Amino acid sequence: MDNRPIGVFDSGLGGLTVVKELKNILPDEQIIYFGDTGRVPYGNRSRETIRRYTAQDIRLLQSFDVKMIVAACGTVSANVLEKEIEGLKVPYTGVLLPAVQSACAVSTNGVIGVIGTTATVRSGAYGKAIRGIRPDAKVIGHDCPLFVPLVENGMVERGNRITELTVQMYLTPFLTEDIDTLIMGCTHYPLLYGFISDIFGNHVTLIDPGKETAHYVQNYLTSSNMLFEGDDPQPNRYFVSDTVDGFCETAEKFLQRDLNGQVERIMIEDY
Repeated sequence: MDNRPIGVFDSGLGGLTVVKELKNILPDEQIIYFGDTGRVPYGNRSRETIRRYTAQDIRLLQSFDVKMIVAACGTVSANVLEKEIEGLKVPYTGVLLPAVQSACAVSTNGVIGVIGTTATVRSGAYGKAIRGIRPDAKVIGHDCPLFVPLVENGMVERGNRITELTVQMYLTPFLTEDIDTLIMGCTHYPLLYGFISDIFGNHVTLIDPGKETAHYVQNYLTSSNMLFEGDDPQPNRYFVSDTVDGFCETAEKFLQRDLNGQVERIMIEDY
């Protein structure tokens, strides 16, 4: 057993999709979550800046003696190289590979769409990973840079006309393609799941990176005998690099629980 917490980080609120799924399948595990809300979004930054932010985020989580680190951010997963995290003394995963493995498994015709931040789509990492599993796959990627700001500003309620129009603008081009699977290549995007599914109906399988990554973590900890064992599970702790209030309001709606006293602001620049 290993009763240390799991460390999860993202540029903002999106990584809560991983947290929610982890708590569903591993309810006794403590999670230390960091949302870099003061520097969100990562998706329009240079690769060098993304890697610098990532190094700081990881150092913060390491200060809590976590047993595993999850980069719950599609942009980080697509832009941080293996050699840059190979020195970590704890296991690490991003969201890219779990999502890609699932997409390749469920796609019937091998035509797979990918949506993500500009930095994610520009990196080509999802396409490379997909073709590493299915060399004959056709990958169609489009960036959706306004999705993250919509989520971070809490504009996720069904019926929000601005969000509806933005989703239509970005996703309508996919309707002329023959995709049967779409990877939501940013953990913010599942908070817009209803809007996205309205575009495609039942014709396209949507891959939620948060859900796939949570199951990857469960399998890893189980096979490595690192699951929590005991009668006294500890509460999650949440850290942000900007105001607590805005984060709490949207996070509580999504997680459907009160976060009073569990969210703290930290100075990420100190790491």
